[in-house]
Amino acid sequence: MKISKKAAGAGLAAFAAAAATLALGGASQGVSAASAQSAPAAGPARVDDFMLADQNLLARQLYRMSDDKAVVLVSYASGDAALRADAKALMALKAAYAGQKVDMLAVASRIGEKRDPVIADAKAIGLDMPILFDYEQLVGEELGITRAAEVIVIDPRGWTIAYRGPVDGAKAALDALVAGEKVAFASRPAKGQLIAFPERAKAATFAQISYAKTVAPIIEAKCATCHQPGGIGPMPLNNYEQIKGFSPMIREVIRTHRMPPYLADETVGAFQDDDRLTPDQMKTLVHWIDAGSPRGAGEDPLKKIAFKAPEWPLGKPDVVLNVPEVKIPASGIMDYQHPVVANAMPEGRWMKATTFRVSDRQVVHHILTGVVATDHAGDTFSESQWGASLGGYGPGRGSNIQPADTGVWVPASGGVGFQNHYTPYGRETTEKTQMGIYFYPKGQEPKYVLRTFGIFDFSIEIPPGEEHHPETSYITFPKDAILYGITPHAHVRGSSTQVSILYPNGKEEKLLALPRYNFNWQYEYFLKTPLKVPAGAKILAKWTYDNSTRNPGNPDPTKRVFWGEQTSEEMMATYLHYRWVDETVKHQTPEYEKMLQANLMMGVLDDNMDGKIQLAELKGGPQGPASMLKKYFALIDANHDGGLSSEELAAASKLMPKRGGGGGAKPAAAPAPGPAATPAVAAADSKAAPAASR
Repeated sequence: MKISKKAAGAGLAAFAAAAATLALGGASQGVSAASAQSAPAAGPARVDDFMLADQNLLARQLYRMSDDKAVVLVSYASGDAALRADAKALMALKAAYAGQKVDMLAVASRIGEKRDPVIADAKAIGLDMPILFDYEQLVGEELGITRAAEVIVIDPRGWTIAYRGPVDGAKAALDALVAGEKVAFASRPAKGQLIAFPERAKAATFAQISYAKTVAPIIEAKCATCHQPGGIGPMPLNNYEQIKGFSPMIREVIRTHRMPPYLADETVGAFQDDDRLTPDQMKTLVHWIDAGSPRGAGEDPLKKIAFKAPEWPLGKPDVVLNVPEVKIPASGIMDYQHPVVANAMPEGRWMKATTFRVSDRQVVHHILTGVVATDHAGDTFSESQWGASLGGYGPGRGSNIQPADTGVWVPASGGVGFQNHYTPYGRETTEKTQMGIYFYPKGQEPKYVLRTFGIFDFSIEIPPGEEHHPETSYITFPKDAILYGITPHAHVRGSSTQVSILYPNGKEEKLLALPRYNFNWQYEYFLKTPLKVPAGAKILAKWTYDNSTRNPGNPDPTKRVFWGEQTSEEMMATYLHYRWVDETVKHQTPEYEKMLQANLMMGVLDDNMDGKIQLAELKGGPQGPASMLKKYFALIDANHDGGLSSEELAAASKLMPKRGGGGGAKPAAAPAPGPAATPAVAAADSKAAPAASR
């Protein structure tokens, strides 16, 4: 299921709040008017916030380093002789201030720099630090970079530049900043090769960018869908006056890659319904704002549009289900709610899409749904009693749309089970949720069954204070499949994720990377071209978690964090949306789902991916399987080779208690995937669904 292009979710409160941190009188002029690339560019006295992904696809945001004494940036260019000559001195500088609250990062702004060649070049010259990729050159432009091997020392107390020049002149500024002293700005010419910034020479023309012909169409296409009356945006952007007033904030959220909130890295994968600004659109908006957001000539095209968000983004649903309203207290922790809503259809139908309307987005952590065989209206059913998944709602998610020619069977005279997770936020409220269901027209039924499986890791254990804690899990496909889409899910400490395929021949290919995962924007990423997954291939999910004080959403950096259902705990879930190659609606293969499920626990625990589980890999909290496996490890290890094979693990799993769905914390082996129940699938084969939230 994919997200509707017109739909998005909550989390925009932070976007609106950003205005308070900006000087609304005007944006910093980040582009030098110097026409000669050989002349030093006029860098800013104060550096604005930015976020860029490094060579490991981890996001680095400048203002999150506010606890530093100093931040050091180094202009990078592959193959640069001056950088090679300075590499040893740069590493010595980094070592000299290790542990003294000094972050040191390189910025690669040269057009054409690619991740793999840069990694190889940095390794060859011995440069070991995060290297940030400034693909649009907006950061390099503002910093006034003209040459490689330039060191820029920034004072986080006011984000001012204390020094810029060769590495051998940086020590005095760093010593003073570490000591907490005031620093007078000093500079010397950089010695590296020139780095071309083609837009810099056009700075004088930025005031000529047409609002009516260029800026307004971008806002209409990429912003106004949410920022309109009835939309989810906290303020409208439907005319020049509104856009002008919020232009400093627009500039800031573009430079920090927060808006539009499509989190996938631009260099990994290609996706349907990609609502990101293009590089040219990003530069156009920032440069127009740098020039003062001029109105220019021509009528305002946005004023001719009657903006109004539709009641249902996909049109009137075939069926509307009203979820029983729930009163949410101002504080405390609420258990998952598991109502069943009757769906009394006279005949079964193939579902094409679902969408959700929530009355208070701030309180809804997530909604999951599944088919219940009979209506059971008013009863409470856990996910273990569900059939097929009918999609869900989470921050950032709107409509769930099936890939072409795939569907999910909804039986007649049944019901829909819900797993609703609400999080109090300081005031009492009442949530009234509606679910809209859309079916394929009769006679146009789909050919294939869409299935969903979750790659989980119940053994996550995140140490207190750690900023980039890694976790890994995987699943091995037993049969050939077609992968359509990926839905990552974690909670507020989730920091980044990468999903890749490891083919049986050992080749690994990245499919999706989110350098900065954001709990408030949980998209489904559907591949532009569905991927053939051969039998024996592994889909790998790699996450990092930020349990440090630098994470503004971290509820408690001093806490050791384990898997759990509440937002204050953590999850590691990567949902795959796929079909089996030789499965059709008329010829279904539920046995493949059982084979896939049997592979789950190995991928959960086998952190080093050697096909066996060692004692050292057994970690995690009380909701994970580690404690029981540790207790009986010697007994389960039948051949006494120090590792548990898949066969030994399967034998042990039969003796372990099964994980229940939703609600309380139960000891568990693993939640089962949400299968696609259809008339040809026996109920026993299609009942289980994950207890994890998405």
